[in-house]
Amino acid sequence: MSKFDRFTLTGIVMLVLLIIAPFVVAQTGWHGGLPLLTRIVIYALAVVSLDLIIGYGALVSFGHAMFFSVGGYVVAVLAYHTNMGDTIFGWEGTNSALVLWPLALLACALLGLVIGYLALKTRGVQFIMITLAFAQMVYFILVSLQFYGGDDGLMMDMRNTMPGIDLDDPFAFYYLALGLLVLWVLFCRFIVNSRFGMVFQGLRQSERRAVNLGVNPLPFRLAAFVISAVGTGLAGVLWANYAEFVTPDMATWAKSGEFMAIVTLGGLGTLLGPIAGAAAFIGLEQILTIWTEHWMIVMGPILVLIALFGQQGMLGRFLKGGRHD
Repeated sequence: MSKFDRFTLTGIVMLVLLIIAPFVVAQTGWHGGLPLLTRIVIYALAVVSLDLIIGYGALVSFGHAMFFSVGGYVVAVLAYHTNMGDTIFGWEGTNSALVLWPLALLACALLGLVIGYLALKTRGVQFIMITLAFAQMVYFILVSLQFYGGDDGLMMDMRNTMPGIDLDDPFAFYYLALGLLVLWVLFCRFIVNSRFGMVFQGLRQSERRAVNLGVNPLPFRLAAFVISAVGTGLAGVLWANYAEFVTPDMATWAKSGEFMAIVTLGGLGTLLGPIAGAAAFIGLEQILTIWTEHWMIVMGPILVLIALFGQQGMLGRFLKGGRHD
């Protein structure tokens, strides 16, 4: 079976499972089932975006949670001013998702452009540390915004509005998030298989050879970094509407570490693997929190064992056809 067939088959199976899952949990009477599924889909969107640069470009960003937080905070802050009747730079504001969400993604793209340009001047550990440093800067900036709750975070009075879709309906919101995830995976798949994606992956394999062929690495890596930032920001936008609450903790290194752990758990460089990783990580977290309040003590060794003995993750070997990258 070709890699394309494996990807298509796995994608269809995942999509069918995610479509029918809400109806299954509804039949069981488990009230926490749909919120858990929604959280999985939102996290999946973030980690697929991260996999784009780690799995295909070997750009290990340890600060991607900053885009998750910025996406959420832009929506929450603008909605807050609108609901309070305040103007923002003379603008009366709006609660429409068709206006607020693109603004949030634009903010993430601009932030990704600036940080990516600076971080990509370095390589390896230096790149990791710079992305981590910027994420911590964003975290402390959010903590210092006392007007918007500071360390306590900011509540949203209501979810954003979207024509034809009631975002207050849990089922409607879930399927909207799922639809955005599907579109984003297809978009990332298109990028990976495009000429741009081939050059981007070529830089991972041998930067020196690509440069000798006349390729300038910075524009390709920077474009991929910005695209990844936008996808992670979109996940943050959905999270803000899902939880109706944003906190500076969304930008911490621990959240970035969660995203990286999920990508590794599912399978680097597969796009679909991180979705399975998000389901496994969040599902395991849910089970362990019921069992013990010290669930991280159990989760840690499990992730270490997976990293040691399952280096290609849950779906890496299958989706790559047994190939080692």
